[in-house]
Amino acid sequence: MRKSTKECPDCASRNLYNNTEKGELACRDCGLIIEERMIDFSQEWRDFEDDGRSKRRTGAPTTQTSYDQGLGTEIGTTSDYYKLGKDKDKFFRLRKWQYRISTAIERNLKVALAELKRVSSFLKLPHQVEEEAARIYRQAVQKGLVRGRSMESVVAGALYAACRRHEVPRTLDEMGEASGIEKKEIGRTYRFITRELKISIRPSNPSDYIPRFASALKLSPETQSKSVKILEMARDVELTSGRGPTGIAAAALYVASLIHGEKRTQREVADVAGVTEVTIRNRYKELIQRLDLTEEVEKHKKR
Repeated sequence: MRKSTKECPDCASRNLYNNTEKGELACRDCGLIIEERMIDFSQEWRDFEDDGRSKRRTGAPTTQTSYDQGLGTEIGTTSDYYKLGKDKDKFFRLRKWQYRISTAIERNLKVALAELKRVSSFLKLPHQVEEEAARIYRQAVQKGLVRGRSMESVVAGALYAACRRHEVPRTLDEMGEASGIEKKEIGRTYRFITRELKISIRPSNPSDYIPRFASALKLSPETQSKSVKILEMARDVELTSGRGPTGIAAAALYVASLIHGEKRTQREVADVAGVTEVTIRNRYKELIQRLDLTEEVEKHKKR
């Protein structure tokens, strides 16, 4: 029981108490029941053992990654079936019919969300990204945006959109490798669903890709820090606008590796970033020319 800040409408007393067991708000002074049948939004706990010592929460939290959002129940397969005698066949039939999902949307969601979990696991994405992607895919299905497109491409597009919204750096090449869909198709689907669902996506920050690329290339923290500084200088002179974030990030990392004597070939950097050597070469030239890094790079090259 806890006190309330409300007043009793009969005696204007503030000496009220909330009876959570009965779902009532009552006045201690005059006994008036002010509210009844109140909903308790706190956690619900229930005893599952006979002695009452083991307590568990009744049900898992809702999730977008399940076709029924985690609200459904299912008939299990326990040894209690065989205690039912002649009624057990009826329960087996009920269990079989339970798996026959009624609507087309539910059938689509059940298959697509399983694929979404698989791709998310392959890419090692955080749980919040997976939830966001499932929410986007569910909206796309409800608006009929999946019709005429492959389910896998829409799943990949939704995951890419969720990664962009949560600033989790993943490239279209990585999405394509995980889903088995061409990156051009994923890009087209991503742009389509974000436009139709009016999802606002901020431009990718090239600095977000630095830790992953540097880890794959086994570069030191000093080289990582230098590449981030190079990207900040490039942003100040508006060199990052209109250019792919992965290409400019890879080029900055390549320049930083030359300066710190941790030489990596353009081919190695390009393979990690998922871009071409030509892109690395062009961005490299732009960076050292516009940021006056030519002398610094050449000095360390001679060492």
